[in-house]
Amino acid sequence: MISEKEAEESISPDHISGRRRRSIFMVTRYDTRVRYRSFDADSMMDGGPPSPALSTGTAQKLQNKTLFFDYDNTLSKLDQYYRRVKRLILRYMSPTIGLFPQIGGENNDVAYVRDSIYCAMSVWSLYQAYSRLDDDKGRIHELGQSAVRTMRGVLFVWMRQAHNVESFKQGQGPMNALHSKFYYKTGDPVVGADKYGHLQIDVVALYLLTLVQMITSGLQIIYTTDEASFIQNLVYYIERAYRVPDYGMWERGSRYNNGQCELHASSIGMTKAALEAINGFNVFGSFGTSSSVIYVDIDAYNRNRTIFETLLPRESASKNTDTALLPTMTFPSFALHDEKLKSRTMEKIERKLKGKYGFKRFLRDGYRTVLEDVDKNYYDAGETKNFDGIECEWPMFDLFYLIDGIFKGNPAQVEVYKARVNDLLKQLPAGDSILPMYYYVQRMDIEDARRDPLSISRRSSKEWIDGRVHLMGNALYVIASLLLDNLLHVNELDPIRRYLPASERPRKSIRYSFFQRLHDSGTASDLIVQVVLIAESSRLQSMLATYGIQTQTPHQIEPIQIWSTWELVKAYNYLGLNPKLGLTGRPPRPIGILGTSKIYRICGKLVLCYPIMFEQSDFYLSHDMDLVIDDLKADITFLAKFWKLSGRPTFCMVLRESDLRGEHFGQMLNLLASFKRGDCDGVKIRTGRLQNLVSTSCIEHLDFLQNMPEVTMQFKAFEEITTVTAYRSLTDIPRATRKISGYFIRPEEYELKSTWDICQCLKTCDGTRMQSKLLHILLKREGPNFYIEDGTLVDKIERLAKKAANTRNWQVVRFCYSILGKIVDSLVPSVTSVLVRGKQVTIGVFGHEEETISKPITPAEMKTMIYRLCQPHDICQAVLQQELLISIGKLISTTPELFDGILQIRIGWVTHAMKLELEYECGEDGEPDKIEELSPSSVNHLLQRILAKDLSNRTPLQRRQINGALNRVPSDFYDRVWEILERTPDGIAVAGSHFPQQPTLSDMTIYERNFSLSVENLLSKVADPAYGQIICETFMVVSMILRRNPELQFPSVLDMDKLIWEAFANFKKDREAASSEGTAGITMNTFFNVPQEEINGTTSYLAKAIVNKLLSGQLNQTVEQSCHVM
Repeated sequence: MISEKEAEESISPDHISGRRRRSIFMVTRYDTRVRYRSFDADSMMDGGPPSPALSTGTAQKLQNKTLFFDYDNTLSKLDQYYRRVKRLILRYMSPTIGLFPQIGGENNDVAYVRDSIYCAMSVWSLYQAYSRLDDDKGRIHELGQSAVRTMRGVLFVWMRQAHNVESFKQGQGPMNALHSKFYYKTGDPVVGADKYGHLQIDVVALYLLTLVQMITSGLQIIYTTDEASFIQNLVYYIERAYRVPDYGMWERGSRYNNGQCELHASSIGMTKAALEAINGFNVFGSFGTSSSVIYVDIDAYNRNRTIFETLLPRESASKNTDTALLPTMTFPSFALHDEKLKSRTMEKIERKLKGKYGFKRFLRDGYRTVLEDVDKNYYDAGETKNFDGIECEWPMFDLFYLIDGIFKGNPAQVEVYKARVNDLLKQLPAGDSILPMYYYVQRMDIEDARRDPLSISRRSSKEWIDGRVHLMGNALYVIASLLLDNLLHVNELDPIRRYLPASERPRKSIRYSFFQRLHDSGTASDLIVQVVLIAESSRLQSMLATYGIQTQTPHQIEPIQIWSTWELVKAYNYLGLNPKLGLTGRPPRPIGILGTSKIYRICGKLVLCYPIMFEQSDFYLSHDMDLVIDDLKADITFLAKFWKLSGRPTFCMVLRESDLRGEHFGQMLNLLASFKRGDCDGVKIRTGRLQNLVSTSCIEHLDFLQNMPEVTMQFKAFEEITTVTAYRSLTDIPRATRKISGYFIRPEEYELKSTWDICQCLKTCDGTRMQSKLLHILLKREGPNFYIEDGTLVDKIERLAKKAANTRNWQVVRFCYSILGKIVDSLVPSVTSVLVRGKQVTIGVFGHEEETISKPITPAEMKTMIYRLCQPHDICQAVLQQELLISIGKLISTTPELFDGILQIRIGWVTHAMKLELEYECGEDGEPDKIEELSPSSVNHLLQRILAKDLSNRTPLQRRQINGALNRVPSDFYDRVWEILERTPDGIAVAGSHFPQQPTLSDMTIYERNFSLSVENLLSKVADPAYGQIICETFMVVSMILRRNPELQFPSVLDMDKLIWEAFANFKKDREAASSEGTAGITMNTFFNVPQEEINGTTSYLAKAIVNKLLSGQLNQTVEQSCHVM
């Protein structure tokens, strides 16, 4: 019995922090006094909610209360768990490298990293439970060092593959992946990346997360700075998970098991959790120095977070849901704190995958079923249909729900899953209760299982009969049992409080940035964005002061420095640098807007970086100030929405004289005035002197540079400009016209002339369009290094492009940049933003060859594709499509609802839709603007108009043309096509392409995105947008008829083209009967211009054609009754 005074002392900060260290490895243990927990044993057994800390009110209640602690009973229980862990877990640990096999037995050849980490967790959880006792009989040291041995074993085998980490940083692909299984005794690789799915991002993320948990508990796992630098490189390895397709938790990639990787929400979510946990963490623990602190790219973290939440509740393109999401949603990662989204995801897993004996991994999973051919690495096309309804059920996933119920304090959930687990336990010959690996359907019960999965009894896997143990499942069982027996507190299992929202977690250090916003799905409504205005010259500062805009020059903010984004990239190049391991540090990728909104302390100096949008770009988008202003507002709104760190974001805006000259000066001035008023599109803004804003900013200490004093001389700060420009005042506006008229020569006239003649013509002509054409001829003929007048051809073209930009002659600008083969910054990230939201992108000019981008590609591959597909047909489209990709990437991130119903974004067709909109806006009598002549900001606004779905003022033909060009379909369109395909054994034909019923239905399910993409691929064969939209409408009508008549099906190929042409023939016939002028002027476009829902609209003609198809002798009635349609 513990007295009142001792109880109070046991919960005091001094006693909580007071620890004695044992062994040379500094394994830490708690003080011997029992630590108070604000819930009793009975409530914990019932799943009552644990409290992370003792509240003031609870402390008061102790004054008149005595705390009882049954020391002997607790010690007895822990000893029983110790013996169990020794028999069932530690017995199978490799004596040489500390790793574990998947199934523990007498002969272990292969060790698995994932299973080893979970085994280490179970041993560590028992170590945590023993930590409250004084007389632990030396077991706490053994358990702690066993966990350390496993974690260091994983570190050892991975450090031997440091070259893979370095290669993966440059090119993320399966061949460069860290291996996920090794030989049990030697730690050597078992099989190459070409024969096994080693690329499992979630395994590396799980390791980093577990590493942080164990080091926080007091274990010392990382010993040297070489190991610390390798851990930093593991962060680089996982931080682009949002764009790296991998094989996932099940090592098989897509559901079809065909060797293809895909993006997995579970991998991205685990990465998100690991990045949160390890940001600013010292891997040496409380003894660490600046050289052992780990840094995270906040922008990479944000991309992982947003993409993770976008994918949920789906796991991947082929998996509608998956139990791999459970370790991400619940213990050990707790990656999501949006309760609504988490509940949707968990309920979906229960609804789709829960069985009597556990959970299926995913639908049509053939692993370990009696029908799976174990001699094949991959399945044949359509083979997954064989496993429908007979998937194995895995009891260990009940444990995730059980542990989740304990963390949430949900006694009903705890009781349900505790009972389920107890019913599934088996007895080993030695008497231990263990959890089988899985339960399977016997061959004789297959048909019954497919009819009613709950009606049959499944057999357990047989490893336990031979005395072997499925280690991951039984490791989780140990953890759950310790929690249920009240021997382990949730705060001991989760020392960094991952289960709490970010704002409620203890802060590791005030020296490094920390995720501490109030809401995981958005920032607090009162967040203020600090804006610092930096003028590049004192003359610019004086001029802006006359308008009441206060700025600072680089000289006035000293000793604080302003850096370019690329200077910060150079600094980060030293983070994780380790020549001994062949590691080069952070890849030279640009820092995003979130990263540049921190203030950095570098080698004793304060540094603020301006965003990449203020860099002197070599692409023409920066010449359009309207677009720059729009992007600037969008960046500030983005900051306000996605800032998750403690402290306020500080946005550095660099003002250059060139940006404030000309006709856009007034617009920029209005923006600066709105900053002064404290508001920008609803975002709270605070401007002021940088020195006054530092105290409320988010400050990051880049201490790793202190050990490299020689590198500080390599960084160049932004300097004040003192030169005098040619303009007399900043408000001088060069003469500019929106269009430059003049003679646009035909290239063929000069193709046969000599180079000397073309050069002479260049001297005499003053039209920028004509000059651009002549220079293009010379470029093709003489090459880029041909010297002309005062420079090379490239120099001449670049000067011409700048001159055209000053006069707003955007067609010439685009032409020049295209022939120079320019590529815009951030093009690949924009495409990735589209892909990770489940959509595809096609590149190519409308009416010509297209290529589909279905997974992230490199900038070099993107450039080659664009110029190969676009430039031969339309020179300007090679850069115009880059503009559109940038705009679409931003729009889909900020307003994804604009793309509802659009699964495949065909850039050439989007361009065609924009041209159609320009024609509609000018009317029949006007001359439409050419899209190439519009400014980039006008192109962006035009794109938003056609995506906004407001086509009420358009004719039926125009609406069909626009929606067809955008590939927009109704919300349930793909589900209806699936239903039609089920009733059409011979498949569907569209534009000469056949869409077979089999193996489509066998290989896919109605829920997966891959089926929708297959339908899109079928529709992409249609050349006319309006015709494609009519085909979509025809599918909807066919579906409506089949739904109303479930007894019908098509016995032959459903040819959509024949149906439409028959409907058109009936339409012409009716028009001919109603008009005395005949049908000479009636074309297919006339039919397309008929409203859909009118009495004599397109739907009625299409329905009539479909009924004729059904009643023309090809009808197969499965029920003896007449067809009742409509």
